[in-house]
Amino acid sequence: MISGPLLRRLLSFGIAGVIGFGVDAGLLYLLAPHVGWYAGRVLSFWGAATATWLINRRFTFADGARRLPLWHEYLRYLAAMLGGALVNYAAYVAVLHTLNGPAAPLLGVAAGSVAGMGVNYLSARYLVFKR
Repeated sequence: MISGPLLRRLLSFGIAGVIGFGVDAGLLYLLAPHVGWYAGRVLSFWGAATATWLINRRFTFADGARRLPLWHEYLRYLAAMLGGALVNYAAYVAVLHTLNGPAAPLLGVAAGSVAGMGVNYLSARYLVFKR
């Protein structure tokens, strides 16, 4: 059974992920007409990672996490998210190559978010916000 603090952390991480998904999808649809669906996805992921870092540092991992200098923590978070980003991007590309239509990029972002979530949680918990 999942303990109270772990359950709270997982729920908070999930909420941050949903907000990050909104940032990711919104930025992707704003950027894609200018840079394309693939480059737009790289930039939108960066925006989503920044949003989730802010939420996770303030809420998800605020209890007892060792605090690094702000920019050091931010860069470490981005680096730690690269594993999840690769899984995320691979799922996104697979959906774009499989589905057609205007909803395909949104479904790709959703598939990528789900695919990378576990990797991102473990990276954040044990590489960035460790005690």
